[in-house]
Amino acid sequence: MPLDGKKIRNYIFLFMFFLFLMNCASKEEEIYTPIAYNLKVPALFSEKLIGPLIPVNNPLTEEGVTLGKKLFFEKLLSRDNTQSCATCHSPKKAFTDQLQFSLGINNNLGTRNAMPLFNLAWNFSERFSWDGQDFSLENQAFTPITNPIEMDANWQEVTAKLQNHPTYPDLFLRAFGTAKIDSTLVVKAIAQFERTLISANSKFDKYLRDEATLTSAEKNGFTIFMEEEKGDCFHCHGSENNPLWTDNEFHNNGLDRNFTDLGLGAITGDPRDNGKFKTPSIRNLAFTAPYMHDGRFATLEEVIEFYSTGLQPSSTIDPLMKQINRGGVNLSTQEKADLKAFLLTLSDFDFVNSPAFQE
Repeated sequence: MPLDGKKIRNYIFLFMFFLFLMNCASKEEEIYTPIAYNLKVPALFSEKLIGPLIPVNNPLTEEGVTLGKKLFFEKLLSRDNTQSCATCHSPKKAFTDQLQFSLGINNNLGTRNAMPLFNLAWNFSERFSWDGQDFSLENQAFTPITNPIEMDANWQEVTAKLQNHPTYPDLFLRAFGTAKIDSTLVVKAIAQFERTLISANSKFDKYLRDEATLTSAEKNGFTIFMEEEKGDCFHCHGSENNPLWTDNEFHNNGLDRNFTDLGLGAITGDPRDNGKFKTPSIRNLAFTAPYMHDGRFATLEEVIEFYSTGLQPSSTIDPLMKQINRGGVNLSTQEKADLKAFLLTLSDFDFVNSPAFQE
C-alpha cells in the first residue's frame, strides 16, 4: 500500500530526530570524559621529594585546570563582584599582593599578609594558611569567599551567578560531568589550577642543574645560610636537598615576647602552639615583600637584621632558635649582604611571567 505524503514526512521527521538524539549522546559522551592533565614535575622535585599529592577524588584534568584558572580570576566569586582570588594573589607578584595586609571588598583591611602560592602540591601535611586553619587545598579555596573581610559572599548567591553565566555551566559539564554548579565543584576546580603553580627555575635551580654560575657573594651567602654557627636558616627553610625551601611546619621564630596573634594556637587551642606560624618558602622573595605573617618587615634587609639581632624570647620559642640569648646570629655587614645575595638567587622570573598563569 503506497504511503501518502503526510506519513512520509512523519517518517523523515522521526528519522532526523533519531539522528539528532544520537549526535547529542555522542557529544555528551565526549564531554563526560575529561583529559588527564600532564603535570610537568621538575626533575629536582622528583629526585628529592615524594609526591605530588593529588587527591583521588579530585584528579587533575585539562578541563578542570582550565575552569579553575578562569574561576581564580573571576570576580563573581565576591559579594559585590569586585574581588577575585587573584586580587590578593597576583601572578606577577608570585601570587601575593605586596601589601602588608590584604584589602577585601569595601576596602576592608585584613589582619594577615597574603601568602604566595606555589608548589602547593608538595605540602604533605595539607595544612594551609599562616595558622594552619585550612586542611586541604580545596578548603583553603573555600574559606576566603565567605570571609566577611575578604570576599564576603555566600555560596548560594555565588553558585547562582555562575549558573546563570553564559559559559560556566558548559565548562563545569566538561570538567565534572554536570552542569549543576555547587561550591564543592568550584573549589575543586580552583585547587586543580593551584596545584599546577610550580616554581622551580630560579638562578639557584639552574646552578644545581649546571646551567648557571653563582657569584662569590651568592656562594658565600649560601654557606652562611647552611652553617649552624652563622645563618642557621636551613632547619626550617630547607636546602638544595629540599627544593621547596620550607619545611611546611609551624614555628615561633622569635618575633614577639607577647602575642597579639596566637597563630596556630588559636586553631589548636593548645597554649604550646601560641605564636607559631607556618614557615613560608624563601623562593621568590624578590616579588613577595613585605615579609612575615603580619608584613612587619618591608625589606629583606630588615628580615636579615631581625634574625641577626632582633630575636625575642617567649614561652613557646622554637628550640631551633638557638641564638635567642644573644638576640640572634649576629652576622657582620658583609655576611648580611652575602646572605641577601643568595636569597635572591631563588627568584623565579619564569614563574611570575609564565603565560600559563596569567589572566
